[in-house]
Amino acid sequence: MKSVEDYLDNAQLSKHHFKAMFVSGMGFFTDAYDLFIIGIAISLIAPLWKLDNAQIGMLGSISLVSALIGAVVFGRIADRFGRKTVYGVEAMIMAAGAILSAFSPDFTWLLLSRFLLGVGIGGDYPVSAVIMSEYSNKKDRGKLVSLVFSMQALGLIAGPLIALGLLGLNINQDLSWRLMLGIGAIPALMVIYLRRQIPESPRFTSQVLGNAQKAAEAASKFTGQNVNLKSEESSGKKRSNLMNFFKNKNLMITLLGTAGSWFLLDYAYYGNTISTPIVLNALSATMTLESKILYTLLIFLIFAVPGYILSILLIDKIGRKSIQLIGFMIMGVSFLMLGIFPEIEKQIGLFFAIYGISYLFTEFGPNTTTFVMPSELFPTEYRTTGHGFSAGIGKVGAFLGTLLFPIVIASIGFNRTFIIISAISFAGILTTVLLKEPKGESLENVSNVKTTRSVKNET
Repeated sequence: MKSVEDYLDNAQLSKHHFKAMFVSGMGFFTDAYDLFIIGIAISLIAPLWKLDNAQIGMLGSISLVSALIGAVVFGRIADRFGRKTVYGVEAMIMAAGAILSAFSPDFTWLLLSRFLLGVGIGGDYPVSAVIMSEYSNKKDRGKLVSLVFSMQALGLIAGPLIALGLLGLNINQDLSWRLMLGIGAIPALMVIYLRRQIPESPRFTSQVLGNAQKAAEAASKFTGQNVNLKSEESSGKKRSNLMNFFKNKNLMITLLGTAGSWFLLDYAYYGNTISTPIVLNALSATMTLESKILYTLLIFLIFAVPGYILSILLIDKIGRKSIQLIGFMIMGVSFLMLGIFPEIEKQIGLFFAIYGISYLFTEFGPNTTTFVMPSELFPTEYRTTGHGFSAGIGKVGAFLGTLLFPIVIASIGFNRTFIIISAISFAGILTTVLLKEPKGESLENVSNVKTTRSVKNET
């Protein structure tokens, strides 16, 4: 008779997979929306509240700092007490952070609200990724987890569109930025109830809680079908131990690969994305705010969105590792060209083509795969822990990129800044080679874990 893991691995792609994808993905819509919109909101808030450069920098990056906390804490809790325990809680925190941001009376309130929002965003990374991964079949797992992450693309598009709409209506600036930030609560509020209804991951129930029968019941509830599996005696619980996680050489090599790649990617990606108006300003100091938003939107639509689509279509064919290697390589080459050929910035069309190609291969590359692979490569009892640390360390890179990009470009110039980003992108190739290729493998095989039928009791 099949185990619950066999059943999940070989299930046909169906509507319950896409329901889980939507419920999980709305968190990443929120993440991307808030990533973009804060830059525009700050441009309105700064003159109203007379913020200095330090305050502007803190507002732009505080959510990335707290995302580290959220990713590590929620990832750890989900491995100790179950994915179901925290699923939906992080969406509540995101919604609360967005609403409190919109009603901020002063700088301190807004800073703390953005900090709270970041905790929720960080917590959403490991839990949503792992729930989708653990419910997926092995044939389509990369596609499904990529679809969760690709909701980020919709958030990147929604941010500029909403900002342009509000600015075009000539609404009072103080009300405009509050609406921009408050709207971020809507997608999180939409899925809180649905997230609380998703049953506990059958893999967690089977392998960590040691109850195969309840795992089959959870699979039945999720799919809406009667999952008849061989009745087995429950094995002992297999709770994860954080010290054992850090003492395991193989897990640390995997973590170096996943977290290192994510750190390098986010340094380049977040610094670039949030600072796109600065890049555009370096090309033309006369651009209006609306023009900068429109150009950024066009870059997303023409280059980033096709990159997400290619990842979804090809990740289970080409493989995660190959896509990540190709992405880092072309990012490095693109940024190097912008750095060593100063004349490119004087040719707007050529500049946008090369800059856009870097975006295409960021999305069809490490921005997607660094999210997918940590949800596959760690064993079940450490899966959200490993993903949480990977995402958290990635957000350290995002924080540093966001904080340092404008400082570096002001200090050493446009071209040298891109040479540094090129070197960081090439370094991602070195961290990627440490990782296994999970394409087409069961989670148990790729993480070297045996299923319930042969797991020894652990206390």
